[in-house]
Amino acid sequence: MKILVGIKRVVDYNVRIRVKSDGSGIETDGVKMSINPFDEIALEEALRTREAGHASEVIVFSAGGDECQQQLRTGLAMGADRAIQIKSDQPLQPLSCARAILQLIGREDAGLVILGKQAIDDDNNQTAQMLAALWDRPQATFVSKIDLAGGKAKVLREVDAGLESMEVTLPAVISVDLRLNEPRFVKLPDIMKAKRKPLDVVSLEELGVQPENDLQVSNFTPPPARGRGIRVEDAAQLAAELKNRGLL
Repeated sequence: MKILVGIKRVVDYNVRIRVKSDGSGIETDGVKMSINPFDEIALEEALRTREAGHASEVIVFSAGGDECQQQLRTGLAMGADRAIQIKSDQPLQPLSCARAILQLIGREDAGLVILGKQAIDDDNNQTAQMLAALWDRPQATFVSKIDLAGGKAKVLREVDAGLESMEVTLPAVISVDLRLNEPRFVKLPDIMKAKRKPLDVVSLEELGVQPENDLQVSNFTPPPARGRGIRVEDAAQLAAELKNRGLL
């Protein structure tokens, strides 16, 4: 079984986000970029699945310009067998991403697609669900545990009410949550080996996908600065202040 894993290039989660002075976007010049944390967890789970003998190959892919090859090489250094860049000169909306992934599934004859539950830049949490609908295959989202056996995946999902157990028949789409695993540390020898692993580039046109332009972002603004807090002497003063501010 082949496993496809999607990764996205995002501003590193340790970096403080800054909006450009003209409000046209997020400042990325000189900013550290990394693999989306949820996607890194997805890749780690795919690698563990292959190491356990449940998969023959792990293929990592990303959509974007040539700059995303840096994150693809990191994925190869972690242990992925191959990498595919879906070349696009503009940011793709979730539906376009899902359609492109569907074409990759057909090309690679993948038996499992593992994605992060969402990207930390736009927080859409849509691509996995859209892909499952287009592929007409089962899906399991917000997964914190996976057990593969007999052509099925038993998963534990993190939902609002707690934890939910379910079983899906493969092929399937799985999106993962934070508590699934701890991604491995990439060592220098692995980085050197990754330079020799294959990285293929395929355009959206080759996949027969037209990017969606339904959503247009007109302006970016930072959140308002927090007001200075006050210190109260007792519970009565706290209740009075909350009532005065219309919070109680």
